[in-house]
Amino acid sequence: MADDTDDSEKTEDPTQKRLKDAHDKGDVPKSQEVSTWFALAGATLMIALLAPGAAESLGKLMKGYLEHAHQMPVDGYAIKALWRDTGQSVAIIVGFPLIALVVMAVAGNLVQHQPLLTAETIKPKLSKVSPLSGFKRLFSVDSLVNFAKGMIKISVVGALMVAVLWPHKDEADIMIFADEVIILERARILILQLLAAILAVMTIVAGADFIYQKNKWFNKQKMSLKEVKEEFKQTEGDPQVKGKIRQLRMERSRKRMMSAVPQATVVVTNPTHYAVALKYEEGMGAPLCLAKGTDALALKIREVAKDNEVPVIENPPLARALYATVEIDQEVPEEHFKAVAEVIGFVFRMRKRAAWKAN
Repeated sequence: MADDTDDSEKTEDPTQKRLKDAHDKGDVPKSQEVSTWFALAGATLMIALLAPGAAESLGKLMKGYLEHAHQMPVDGYAIKALWRDTGQSVAIIVGFPLIALVVMAVAGNLVQHQPLLTAETIKPKLSKVSPLSGFKRLFSVDSLVNFAKGMIKISVVGALMVAVLWPHKDEADIMIFADEVIILERARILILQLLAAILAVMTIVAGADFIYQKNKWFNKQKMSLKEVKEEFKQTEGDPQVKGKIRQLRMERSRKRMMSAVPQATVVVTNPTHYAVALKYEEGMGAPLCLAKGTDALALKIREVAKDNEVPVIENPPLARALYATVEIDQEVPEEHFKAVAEVIGFVFRMRKRAAWKAN
């Protein structure tokens, strides 16, 4: 439905459900420049902190092989063992730098969005192989923006290389006759200076691109009023259906309540606006509310009570108080015991008097 909606109609901010669904499908805000920045930062740290030690260890390993080359056996088993030992040694030397680079690459994604594991992005889609879709992507705004970013990065990196390396152009003649250790160390320093300059510029580029990608993704997730209403129906239920269910529940509750009125001991009324049906028998801890209502429902309670010869007593203050403080199938609160006891006592006296007259 979202794909069939005109972008001009998407005026509402996306709901949390919309954002979560997009995340679950692999549609998350991501700036490639941020990932590139983390990769460059990792490479810079590796060259600055670990490159000298790794280079020295590899140098010693290779030097040992060269110095003792004449002593090494060359049979099949020995060559296999040599390759195995060399591979293990190299893996130990360069393993940590590689792991650190992988961690930086993962961090470049985690800082942009929550961890994501989905197969949605690798599912085959016709739009990915459609010539028309490919043509649209080729000349889209995103393609133009990426092209502009690429040209800017190439120009900036080129300018930085000239700015960093040009002042040291005269050192090339001297380095020809220098020791290889000095050459490597000097190259490492120049590379670090270049990477530091590039990182400084990439910090600005990555920050701006992240804001751009975040806003672009958020605007893509925006919804039309129709989509918001449809989602509300799916998550909360159709208001009309919910209203119908609520009405049915009220009707059932009312029928159940009215069927209990004939069992009441007394009905206390207002006399026209409130009615509360109470039941009390010997052994009960307190009178029980069987039914209550106002206006039309109160009138119906009084009619059922009269049809079943349940006494109806007018006591406006007590009727209002009971209606406000006691729920159906609950006992009367202690603060109303005295007033209710007087009413029920009056009803019991009336019953005794009617029984005496009948005898």
